[in-house]
Amino acid sequence: MAIKKFSRQIASHIRRDRFPAGFDQRDGLGQVGVVVSPLMRTTEIKELRIRLAQWDDLASLPALQLAAGEAFRDIGMTDVADNPPQAAEELAVYQRAGRAWVGVDSADTPMGFVVVDLLDGCAHVEQVSVHPTVRGRGLGRRLIDRVASWAAGMGLPALTLSTFRTVPWNAPYYRRLGFRELEGGQITPGLRSVLEAEATFGLDPSTRVCMRRSVRQGPDVLPD
Repeated sequence: MAIKKFSRQIASHIRRDRFPAGFDQRDGLGQVGVVVSPLMRTTEIKELRIRLAQWDDLASLPALQLAAGEAFRDIGMTDVADNPPQAAEELAVYQRAGRAWVGVDSADTPMGFVVVDLLDGCAHVEQVSVHPTVRGRGLGRRLIDRVASWAAGMGLPALTLSTFRTVPWNAPYYRRLGFRELEGGQITPGLRSVLEAEATFGLDPSTRVCMRRSVRQGPDVLPD
């Protein structure tokens, strides 16, 4: 998904005038205390469930994001693997707004998470991370499905995201989850600003793609 150290800068490009009525658009929060992320357990995991992220979850999410990013090292994308994760303070913005979900095990330990922006009237998946010890358990799909259910309840027409075009667990994976690639005029102004910001911070535009998944019944109407 999005390159982690770019999240704060890219978020500044998101258009804040398209939030649904009643949404908390505040960016400022109180300071998060100094925290130490707990070690991820590697014992057998009997249960995985999805719930809204809580304040106490934030301490463990940066370490989880780093662990998930190690997969990029195996395919030679060391710059991506070495990018620092979003800080707990940044993730707290999503948690306070009710746009952060975690997948937890039977001990209620976060093993995956997703955070969502509101961009051009859609739910934009800013970051989704799954700890390697639970890969293959369908947690990423369930996190995306939870976001889709929330978006449908909010009356939002679609999920969007930007991702790597050819990395197996990026665009090819999201196609299997029902996302489709956007081209030309289908790329909305907000998504275009995300791509431009990514290029500014060093990502090769040819490696990136924007994708969309409808959350409504019937055809997904795209821009001309």
